[in-house]
Amino acid sequence: METTLPILSLSVAAAASAAAAFPKLKARIELSRAKHRSLSGHSKMSRRVARLIPFYEFDINDYFACDGAPANIATQRKDGFFRLAALYAERYPQGRAMTKEAAEKISDLNFTESYRVPFQFSRLVREHLGTSTFVQSSSGVTVTDVDGNVSYDLTGSYGVNIFGNDFYKECIEGSEKRAHALGPVLGPYHPVILENVARLCQISGLDEVSFHMSGTEAVMQAVRLARYHTKRTHLVRFAGAYHGWWGDVQPGVGNPLPAHETYTLAEMSEKTLHVLRTRGDIACVLVNPLQGLHPNANAPGDSSLVDSSRGGNFDRQAYAEWLTKLREVCTERGIVLIFDEVFVGFRLAAGGAQEYFGVRADMVTYGKSLAGGLPVGVVCGTKELMRRFRDDRPADICFARGTFNSHPYVMTAMDEFLSRLASPNFRAIYEGLEETWNGRAQRLNQMMEDAGLPVRFANLSSIWTVKYTEPSRYNWMLQYYLRAEGLSLSWIGTGRLIFSLNYTDADFTEVAERFVRAAEKMKADGFWWRDPSLSNKRIKRQILKEMLAKRFGR
Repeated sequence: METTLPILSLSVAAAASAAAAFPKLKARIELSRAKHRSLSGHSKMSRRVARLIPFYEFDINDYFACDGAPANIATQRKDGFFRLAALYAERYPQGRAMTKEAAEKISDLNFTESYRVPFQFSRLVREHLGTSTFVQSSSGVTVTDVDGNVSYDLTGSYGVNIFGNDFYKECIEGSEKRAHALGPVLGPYHPVILENVARLCQISGLDEVSFHMSGTEAVMQAVRLARYHTKRTHLVRFAGAYHGWWGDVQPGVGNPLPAHETYTLAEMSEKTLHVLRTRGDIACVLVNPLQGLHPNANAPGDSSLVDSSRGGNFDRQAYAEWLTKLREVCTERGIVLIFDEVFVGFRLAAGGAQEYFGVRADMVTYGKSLAGGLPVGVVCGTKELMRRFRDDRPADICFARGTFNSHPYVMTAMDEFLSRLASPNFRAIYEGLEETWNGRAQRLNQMMEDAGLPVRFANLSSIWTVKYTEPSRYNWMLQYYLRAEGLSLSWIGTGRLIFSLNYTDADFTEVAERFVRAAEKMKADGFWWRDPSLSNKRIKRQILKEMLAKRFGR
């Protein structure tokens, strides 16, 4: 009997420990199941994989035949490449020289110049297909570089340019005149801030506003306030979504340190909704409405175009239904729903993504175009969430300030922007906007199909991404043919095209014709040749073999 009791006690203790551990294990498994299956949904794994990928590059013999192309096609590609190189050298002499000089001292430019194409091809591209990073003027929907080349602007200034360059010039010019008397006096407010706050509250449907120096800072403050008021630790972001470069919202590749209080979950997933319903540590959920164009996928760029698997397909109704479910769960569980509209801003509707999708958030962040072309970040939220201190605990505060918050020139430029946005004549821009841009995408897709070209387009209103219909390792070359046709692209190339809303039908027709012309030339140069047995899966396997051979010296 004496020996039985200790054994029984141990058994009971073990059973109790198992019972206590089971709910935690169950919650952990459910959390894992709610992550997207890609590396975008597994931050730790993506960091490990990134560290394992070795650098290698093709020599000139393999550069144009890494997909198994025969000698005559490789020669055709090589001739096309260096014909483009000669054109670039002739067209961009001053801009290329300035870009090369700047890249030696500006780390941002050094990075972007190195990551325009897959790294296996990067060195030869930098040496021979360098373009001009320097632009000296803009007019209408075009920009002119320092060598005098005029190009149609498809960059959208990374989301800033919604209404056209001339519109923002007017906003900035008006801002300078109105703020000149005060100058860059920081701390006190320019009187115009009251009008801005009133309009922002009306647009967002929320109670209070705080101003910041960038969209990244605005998102940081929104998350910090959500944690402060809910007394919870974790934020939820969705696989592939971008919310700035700070650590908690970039837990995978690109962040030197792991983010321990971030859950990266799958978007448009019932498993994710279950996690939100059952966990008690989630302070907020971040939504970037741009992800509706490519849910659970990273922002597309030509540097990641290793094959033709890049997708994109926007279903407004489906995404609105997802946001509605998300809203319901967040309300039920007391989780702060944050719409990060820094990028899409007022591009989709005058009332932003909330109006466009018919879903209200607890907090909204704005930036980019809001200050009429000047840098800014804004948080709008309910009165309860925006409060930065507790009446009953005077030392318990949520601090956030910035030297350039509410800069007089930024505030007057914002008023110039918001005043125009509020005018009935200006609001007419949004009438039929969806139909216009969907129709243009359909038209260009049809032109590509009729010409037998493996290029298609997906769009979220005036934000587009280029897709490819046939497996290829050379799709990244299209950006250089497009630039040669006078189309200005951002450093991510064909991954994201952003049209300003002042594009006329005539402007778009010219751009569409140049797109087709560029694709035809690329096809004629053999870059879309392929063996019938070539597939995206086979391409990825070949790249894996190349990496293993490099890593193990074979």
